[in-house]
Amino acid sequence: MVLENGNAGPGGRLTDHISLGVLTGFVHHDLVDDVLVATGRVEKRSRKLPARVMVYFTLAMWLFFDDDYEEVMEKLVAGLKVFGWWRDWEVPTGSGITHARKRLGEEPLRVLFERAAEPIGHPGLKGGFLTGRRLMVIDGFSLDVPDTAANREEFEKLQDGPKASAYPKVQVLGLVECGTRAFLAAALGGCRTGETTLARQILGRLEPGMLVIADRNFYGYDLWRAAAETGADLMWRVKANLTLPVLESFADGSYRSVVLAGGLSAGRRRNLVENARHGVELDSAEAMTVRVVEYEITDRGDGDGTETICLITTVLDPADTPAPLLAAAYSERWQEEISIGELKISQRGNGRVLRSKTPEMVRQEVWAMLLTHHVIRKVMADAAEEVDIDPDRLSFTRALRVIRRHITGPADFSP
Repeated sequence: MVLENGNAGPGGRLTDHISLGVLTGFVHHDLVDDVLVATGRVEKRSRKLPARVMVYFTLAMWLFFDDDYEEVMEKLVAGLKVFGWWRDWEVPTGSGITHARKRLGEEPLRVLFERAAEPIGHPGLKGGFLTGRRLMVIDGFSLDVPDTAANREEFEKLQDGPKASAYPKVQVLGLVECGTRAFLAAALGGCRTGETTLARQILGRLEPGMLVIADRNFYGYDLWRAAAETGADLMWRVKANLTLPVLESFADGSYRSVVLAGGLSAGRRRNLVENARHGVELDSAEAMTVRVVEYEITDRGDGDGTETICLITTVLDPADTPAPLLAAAYSERWQEEISIGELKISQRGNGRVLRSKTPEMVRQEVWAMLLTHHVIRKVMADAAEEVDIDPDRLSFTRALRVIRRHITGPADFSP
């Protein structure tokens, strides 16, 4: 096969053969093409860098974050050089790649992430399920973006004046599968956007069969009610000042209680508590029954070395899931912290700033980051299942290095 005028023999343009090797098994060309059609990004004329190529390029940026645009593109076509399929086609300039990214925009990467980021873990996966429920966790993090006027206006800096952060920051709220540490959903906003505000944007990804864990910064009655109405079970830590009357004590140490909406009069609150105590059906607009699990951690370094953890859950039957199992499962929320570390250190590099100078390109970059991380985690989960080990035993950094080597070898183009 000989490359003529930028064409790879009968297979068409050289750019038609550029892909991401092992990763295309999980972000297939057909899915990419469907998303491009759905988002109106299919070109009306032939381009050197068509939209499909730019989708894979944005993913490759998160495999080679330290490289400039031309170097990333060189790696994508490295395998073609091995077979001598390189003659007239030249790697586009950085400005040409930038314009192609702008043509692509944010929407295809967002939709592609939403379609491709499906649950990975299977029942029986260690740390992945509890009494038949898939363990999930929600939490947020921020990323520094270039200090341009557009980014400052859209994402803002933490604080103002001399105490302002060095860079604007994009806030990311993620929904992570505990057993595989894969992101299944996310919402983006400015760094002053509250996590509870962003959390409402991912409620549509919650579903029956999940047990969703959150820390004490998330609880508010309206958000709790909205999350519970998705059919997913919840287990959220709450702050010490939340009033939780003991309505019924259980043998496992947990107890039945009730949470109340804000803005109710003291008399109405008393009536609702009494109704709940006697089993009267509650209107969720005002009150909801919960089960409370309290326990102490004794190895804290502050004060007397103990910390009380108070969890509320929609899993009301202690025979279904005893309190010790729920308390142990709460520690799985740290899986998202590990995932965040993989994104911010292994993929991006510690302390690095994103590339994009405009808000839309920042969001495109973040969606590509989340999708690339999800695919790497999928590769790791499949590898762990094949040899019957816990995915937690595999090194994300090592997996990233292996995938990078595959990208730059002959396997980087589609057969």
